[in-house]
Amino acid sequence: MLKTLRNAFKIKDVRKKLIYTFLMLVVTRIGSQLPIPGVETSFFKDFFAQNNNDAFGFFNAVTGSSFTNMSVFALSITPYITSSIIMQLLTIAIPKLEEMQQDGEDGRKKIAEYTRYVTVALALIESIAMAMGFGGQGLLREYNALSVIIAVVTMTAGSALLMWIGERITENGVGNGISIVLLFNIISSFPSDASTLYTRFMSGKSVAVAAVAAIIIIAVIVAIVVFVIILQDGERRIPVQYSKKMQGRKMVGGQATNIPLKVNTAGVIPVIFASSIMSFPVVISQFMGSRINYESIGGHILAALSSSNWFKPERPAYTIGLVVYIALIIVFAYFYTSITFNPLEVANNMKKSGGFIPGIRPGKPTSDYLNSILNYIVFIGACGLTIVCIIPIMVSGLFSVSRLSFGGTSLIIIVSVVLETLKAIESQMLVRYYKGFLND
Repeated sequence: MLKTLRNAFKIKDVRKKLIYTFLMLVVTRIGSQLPIPGVETSFFKDFFAQNNNDAFGFFNAVTGSSFTNMSVFALSITPYITSSIIMQLLTIAIPKLEEMQQDGEDGRKKIAEYTRYVTVALALIESIAMAMGFGGQGLLREYNALSVIIAVVTMTAGSALLMWIGERITENGVGNGISIVLLFNIISSFPSDASTLYTRFMSGKSVAVAAVAAIIIIAVIVAIVVFVIILQDGERRIPVQYSKKMQGRKMVGGQATNIPLKVNTAGVIPVIFASSIMSFPVVISQFMGSRINYESIGGHILAALSSSNWFKPERPAYTIGLVVYIALIIVFAYFYTSITFNPLEVANNMKKSGGFIPGIRPGKPTSDYLNSILNYIVFIGACGLTIVCIIPIMVSGLFSVSRLSFGGTSLIIIVSVVLETLKAIESQMLVRYYKGFLND
């Protein structure tokens, strides 16, 4: 990675793009420190400390703590991420959007335009819900119409600005701008997380004990990162052979290729869906302004849905929520894969192109074969996602570590975005070398 970056800085065009990307990221960090006018910036910090739940834990991580600080970028790019997922699902459900996506660059630009509109609408809805739901509980210093309007307009404009910054990075920088902004937000919370780990495991201990603790923490983090890299890059390659055919006086075709089926086909989406559903009841109860009675049946259910109560030795019964969480991850992994990869469509396209899998007949047998392989690797990918997500929760519960900003979901995002960005930088360098060769 360091070698790639060092070589990239030697190329003027790539260096300019890297510097442009960095400067735009600096703007995002400046905006994350600017408070919203009329808002009590410490409201959510105190709120989380009193309620002891993690319903907004991942949300705060992807906003780079802008949410708990209630800055201009409090919503960050989460409305854009949600709108992208919605548009992707609608593309499968609505034939008109599916045709538009298959129209090439013009169709994709149109879908991107719709995604922006949905992003602004979602940001507006979220900011209104937040300002009105928490405004009377202390979020707004003066709970009146003017304060609500200012907060709503500021948060919506901040989210739209971040979306614009992400698109500018994609156009003038390197990699996917939205992903890079998301990565930068998550990484910005690492110093506070490192301080939390130091306070819990090393502060006040002898040098030997602190050193052993540091080595164990680093080893666990490195092992998880390596596992995530293997999970993200792992794929099952299905061999495909194309038959030869005559075109004019020439024999064409006959080449061998493969269909790469990624082990983690659905990416981080199943974890996001599962976490959202688990936290939804807690979020609703908080928006309603009701104080949760954890001694009631409903309170016990809400406590079991919160991952901060899992693996607690004093409350082992709440770990039953972990079973629900794992089941949701597996279900959403299959669901999201089923709407993004259609084995029957792939089999029909192969048949039209004269391609076949050796030993498998074209058409429905090929579709059934791809479906069986896909079911197998999706389950492996879902189990891998579950392991990555559970380890930080287990450490937090067993060792009573206060809530960390990053977890398994954040690590998956970090690794995938870093790998994607490095590939984008390498492709930029490769294009430059080709241009130089052609110019000579």
